[in-house]
Amino acid sequence: MAVILVSNCLLGIECRYKGDGCLCQAVLDLAKDNTIIGVCPEQMGGLSTPRDPSEIVGDRLISIKGRDVTFEYNKGAATALKLAELNKVDFAILKANSPSCGHGLIYDGSFTGKKIPGDGVTTKLLLENGIPVYTEEQIDEWPVKPKGYKSNKA
Repeated sequence: MAVILVSNCLLGIECRYKGDGCLCQAVLDLAKDNTIIGVCPEQMGGLSTPRDPSEIVGDRLISIKGRDVTFEYNKGAATALKLAELNKVDFAILKANSPSCGHGLIYDGSFTGKKIPGDGVTTKLLLENGIPVYTEEQIDEWPVKPKGYKSNKA
C-alpha cells in the first residue's frame, strides 16, 4: 500500500481555475488499495475557484489579467509539501500542464495554449524535496497501478 499525494481535480473535485474537475478514474481506482491525500495548491495558497488562468512568466506566476499571483502559488506549494511530509507520501500524481502541478510540460506564459518543457511550482518543490511526481498522463510510470490496469504500450 502506498501513500499518494493527488491533485483534487483528478479526484473529480471542482477546484480547477474554471470551476470544474477532471476526474481520472485510474487515480480514483488507486484509492481502493492505497491512501490518497488530496490537495489543490492554488486553493491552499488562497486563490478562489473559479479564478483567472495563470501561467509561469520567467520566475513569476501571472494571471491572464496581469495580476502577480506568485505568492499564492508558492504558499500553496509549501502547504502541499508540508502535507506530503506529514503524511510520508511515497509519490504524487498531479494535474498535467498546470502552472502549479504540471510535470515535464507547462504552458509557456503567452496564454496561447503553447506548451514548453518545465514543471509547475508545486511539482518543482516536491521534486526538490525528494518526492517523485507523475501526472495522470504518465500512468505507465506510476509506482503502483490500479487493479486490472493494462498498459496500451506495445
